[in-house]
Order: sequence, then C-alpha cells, then structure tokens
Amino acid sequence: MDRSNQFLEPERSGGNLVGWAVKQLVIWSVAGFVIYAVVTNHSVFRSSDPEPAAPPTLARVDERPLDAPQRETLRPLGQAVPPVTNTLALRAQSDGHVFVKAAVNGAEIPFIVDTGATLVSLTYADALKAGVAGNLNYTIPINVANGIAKAARITLREIRIDQLAVDNVDGMVVQGNGGISLLGQSFLKRLQGYEMHGDTLTLTWQ
Repeated sequence: MDRSNQFLEPERSGGNLVGWAVKQLVIWSVAGFVIYAVVTNHSVFRSSDPEPAAPPTLARVDERPLDAPQRETLRPLGQAVPPVTNTLALRAQSDGHVFVKAAVNGAEIPFIVDTGATLVSLTYADALKAGVAGNLNYTIPINVANGIAKAARITLREIRIDQLAVDNVDGMVVQGNGGISLLGQSFLKRLQGYEMHGDTLTLTWQ
C-alpha cells in the first residue's frame, strides 16, 4: 500500500479511528495557525507605510548666537535706501574761470560755468548746433560786454556732462554774433549741490 495515502486515511481497525481523528485535528490546527500567522504578518508589512523622511535641516549662514551683536543693522521694511551720490570735479583756468564742454541736445558746446547767471545762456551759433535757434522771439534785454542785447527764452531737452545729465533745462539764446555760452543757475540748481574749493569746482548729484 502507498504510505503517502496513510497520512490522510483512517486506520483500518475501528479501535484506532478516534486516535486518527484526534491526530488529524491537531495537525490541521497547527497548519492553520501557521498559515494565519504568515498571512497576517505579510499583510501588516505590506500595508504599513514607511516612516516619512525628516525634512532637511537648513544650515545657518551665520552660526553666531541669535542674541549676539550683528555686524549690520537691518533696515525696517519700507525704508528707502539712500541713493548713491555722484561727483564731478572741474578745474578752473589760471584766470579763475571754469570751462566745460557739455552736450546740449546731443551737440557738443563749450561753456563757462557762471554761478551768477540766472539761466543757461547760448550764443546764437551754439543754439544753431543744438537745434533751438529757429522761430525765436527776442524780447528779453540783457547786459553783455558790448552793452545791451536781446535774448529769447528756450527749453533745452538735455544738458549732459560726462555721466551727469539734466533734462528740460530753462535757458535763453542771445541775439547777435560772438561771445561764449554760459552754464548758469537753471542748470546748477537742478543738482544736489556744487562747491568751489580752491581752483576746483565740484558738482554733486544723485
């Protein structure tokens, strides 16, 4: 007889039938417990989510204690940063006059800086270069070296000296020939300031 079938079949003798049944009950109980334990542990391992990784810790750029004195004082929100101040130094000639070349509406024109002149004053020849000599009404009397002359009011689109530029400058054109253009207060007052120290005129602006 095949011994592999004896495990599942009851023994032939009636006296051993109860013992065989008890043996089968114990064997299947143990097998069922093992299967239950395996299935339960497998489902637990599959359903449990891995622990979330801890967020990366940001390193402090400044490792000093928070109550340590800071090197720089932070500005309150909304407080404007002071603009950078620019300067331009102009050296006077031996006669004390400060000469400078400026671009007026893009045309290069030589000037004498005249702090006593109310307006920027262009000669007629320089006004032609700057493109502002046409259709003028010469009604303003002014004093010149040769006596009294007439001038016409104008507005200059731009006067530029190196990196310094001022827009919409009031000025005038002097009627007649000769002379030199003057850089007066209508330009200088548009700056942050100007100062004559020794033989150097310093212009400052923002």
